[in-house]
Amino acid sequence: MRHHRSDFPEGFLFGCATSSYQIEGHGHGGAGRTQWDDFAATPGNVVRFEQGARACDHYHRYEEDLDLVRDAGFDAYRFSLSWARVLPEGRGPVNQQGLDFYDRLTDAMLERGIKPCATLYHWELPSPLLDLGGWRNRDIADWFADYTQVIMSRIGDRMFSVAPINEPWCVAWLSHFDGHHAPGLRDIRATARAMHHVLLAHGRAIETMRGLGMSNLGGVFNMEWADPADNSDAARAAADRYDAIYNHWFLGGVFKGAYPQAALDGLEPHLPTGWQDDFPTIGAPLDWCGINYYTRKLIAAAGHPWPNYKEVEGPLPKTFMDWEIYPDGLYNFLTRTAREYTGDLPLYVTENGMASPDMLRQGAVDDPDRIAYLDAHLDKVRQVIAEGVPLKGYFIWSLLDNYEWALGYEKRFGLVHVDFDTLARTPKASYHALAKALTT
Repeated sequence: MRHHRSDFPEGFLFGCATSSYQIEGHGHGGAGRTQWDDFAATPGNVVRFEQGARACDHYHRYEEDLDLVRDAGFDAYRFSLSWARVLPEGRGPVNQQGLDFYDRLTDAMLERGIKPCATLYHWELPSPLLDLGGWRNRDIADWFADYTQVIMSRIGDRMFSVAPINEPWCVAWLSHFDGHHAPGLRDIRATARAMHHVLLAHGRAIETMRGLGMSNLGGVFNMEWADPADNSDAARAAADRYDAIYNHWFLGGVFKGAYPQAALDGLEPHLPTGWQDDFPTIGAPLDWCGINYYTRKLIAAAGHPWPNYKEVEGPLPKTFMDWEIYPDGLYNFLTRTAREYTGDLPLYVTENGMASPDMLRQGAVDDPDRIAYLDAHLDKVRQVIAEGVPLKGYFIWSLLDNYEWALGYEKRFGLVHVDFDTLARTPKASYHALAKALTT
């Protein structure tokens, strides 16, 4: 790699990230059923009908995996907690095996000198709560606060940082409007309510953790840069709508107490009564803001009702996800977020990485494209720091090849190759390059 730890400010954090359902193996340890178990069991939703019952078996192999985090020289590990592992029904009885697992996992990180950076929710909603409406039901904010109280009363004293919800756009829009993720709805009313309630739940969780005396609490937002596909006014307006829904809605709710008008034009008729009164809770003060960034999209008008946009294939090189490689988007988001929303608040790149069709050959995995991708994005990290943006850390997605949701086990984002038959871990060339960059 072109970059080394010495190229970054003293105390700048390097980390890697995973999520519970994607790696743990949800069939172990008393975990309850989730919306992803149901979604994957429905033919046609997931490639090859794959699911997360075993995944990478991190539940049993976490010490081996944390050794990989330590040996790469990472300072921090961003992991998520499974709501259904802690509360199998989503409410009520606690699964002590689940609490014990996250207790062991936390201590294992600390024993290795790794900072634990927890996310309370990364999409594995307990099925009994989906039966009650899931993210469409306003009560979910209080259910989520109760879950936060249970798990953080056990491990909150040892967390370096905590964020309530990973990627609210995916929780709400991708899953309730596009229908690509669980629960697989295509319903604008459900979408509007989910987009509001996910932020209300975020705020209630922050309030709950403050009540426990916790600090270093933040929010994690995924962003996609939107450029118009051509020079027409229609394409510019479509890109602006995409930007409002994807990027400005969630930051606006949390940091400005307002939603962008270009998104309200379509969603306001479907929002719950009194939604404006929830902004004091949604805007509970944060200690940092996290940005997950992978790609940009070229957007054109689609010629159909609101939101009236469509994606157009772009000209840039693409990852195995067919996503354009566009490092300038990371620069744009970091500078725009600081300028328009967060000011001097610390920022983190909480996810950045790429999928590639990595093959194990003679005991090794050569992934030069991933090394080049990381180098190109770290160029932008250094640029924004030099320009005064208060960026404090960079987390790579992901430590391990894992269950990539509706795309099954085919799309490999990991620094470490996983053989999904034997579960053997093999660090890739990118892992070794990073280890050299961070430790020498």
